[in-house]
Amino acid sequence: MTDQDERPDAQAQDGGRDSAAATATEPKPDNRTEEEPSIGQRFLRELTTGSTALTFLSVVLALLIGAILIVVSDPDVHAAASYFFSRPGDTFAAAWTSASEAYAAMFSGAIIDFDEYTVGRALRPFADTLTYATPLIAAGLAVALAFRTGLLNIGAQGQLILGAILAGYIGFAVQLPPVIHIVVAMLAGFVGGAVWGGIAGLIKATRGAHEVIVTIMLNYIALFLLAYLLTTDAFQREGEDLPRSPFMLPTAELWRPIEGSRLNLGLLFALLAAVYTWWLLNRSTMGFRFKAVGLNPHAATTAGISVPRSYTMVMFICGGLAGIAGATQVMGTSLHLHTSIAEQLGFDAITVALLGRSSPVGTVLAAILFGALRAGATTMQAQTQTPIDIVLVVQALIVLFIAAPPLVRAVFRLKVRATTPVAPGSGGLA
Repeated sequence: MTDQDERPDAQAQDGGRDSAAATATEPKPDNRTEEEPSIGQRFLRELTTGSTALTFLSVVLALLIGAILIVVSDPDVHAAASYFFSRPGDTFAAAWTSASEAYAAMFSGAIIDFDEYTVGRALRPFADTLTYATPLIAAGLAVALAFRTGLLNIGAQGQLILGAILAGYIGFAVQLPPVIHIVVAMLAGFVGGAVWGGIAGLIKATRGAHEVIVTIMLNYIALFLLAYLLTTDAFQREGEDLPRSPFMLPTAELWRPIEGSRLNLGLLFALLAAVYTWWLLNRSTMGFRFKAVGLNPHAATTAGISVPRSYTMVMFICGGLAGIAGATQVMGTSLHLHTSIAEQLGFDAITVALLGRSSPVGTVLAAILFGALRAGATTMQAQTQTPIDIVLVVQALIVLFIAAPPLVRAVFRLKVRATTPVAPGSGGLA
């Protein structure tokens, strides 16, 4: 056999070895599939990416249903409906009068009262709206920021209570100069809420406990802690058996610019909190990490972001924001601690964050809307005898429609905006 005869066999062997090496070094396709997001994560993603039009239509639809409830509960409409077939116009006129007068009374009690002769008294209803909105802004931000990180912060109520406890104690028990006293008490409120929120975040990060369960339990602990403290000598008002604290010292009271109104400087602190939250989410590295974790924790981990640390930090900040809400409540509105200092503000904050689509600007506007509903409800009931519970139903309907966008689209016959995927290499983001 000649060398020419052996050369093809050698070349064939070399080719076989090269192909085997290429096969060995060729990357194998990754058959692992990305973990499906949970129901809560899908809900938060839909919440934070929803359109403004759907939010507006949700409010409109809730108000329309509220008008129907007002009409069907009005005795004058019932009386006119008794002879509907003989004079149907009376029934429709009574229905229109019932709904329009109720909403007009709500407007005059929430925005402006045209029956007053002075500008100050005419705008007092709007001042009441802002008073109710002040703690809702800060507490709503506490919930919204957690939403953007993929967490359900149901503990704003407890965080608000802890903030009120610390701010209230500094306010009535510590002697400080005027401006410094307000700043120190407000910082104490932030720290109180931050510690309470940080506990939930730390448990979530280290033990994997669900934040909903942890924050709900912490709400009860905070409530009972407040009730206990108000029975101690350090917190209870001297000479009384009722569970309430002494009044804030004058140097710790938040200034009220309008005489006869409870609107106070706490609104400024709440708006500053909104500005900080906007900056945190849109201009800071930490906010970018929070949003990355909220969109996809697994991708964030791959990118080198510590998800447990992000959970702890965001809950610490959220708790501080809720603590500011508690501080404004005790230092500017009630001026003393009592067992119902938090009212339902922490739970209303969840609704505000939902309505505001978890954005700082949207949360502020949603808080003002809910403040207007609450301020106008009292006037509506006093002038038209419309049950104040109608407003609570409207609030619940707003949440329902925001949480169910397909329902709103079906009612208003809206089309789902189609999105065209961008192919890799076409000049867009793949």
